[in-house]
Amino acid sequence: MQPALTEEEIRRYARTIALPEVGLEGQRNLKAASVLVVGAGGLGSPIAIYLAAAGVGRIGIVDPETVDITNLQRQVIHDTA
Repeated sequence: MQPALTEEEIRRYARTIALPEVGLEGQRNLKAASVLVVGAGGLGSPIAIYLAAAGVGRIGIVDPETVDITNLQRQVIHDTA
């Protein structure tokens, strides 16, 4: 069973839902989806952000590297503490 979308989610994703290729069912599928991003570098970081913005319900990120300040220009999901 697909998860229901809240009124806020329907407003947030209205332009995606309006696409015939996606529709309400497609947006519900995105909410129910799980995605694992392998690598959080220059490509994986923005991919994770865009997956979240698209409404993917569960996102896992795996990267064996220890984040260093020299990585922050490309690993945009990290910040200094």
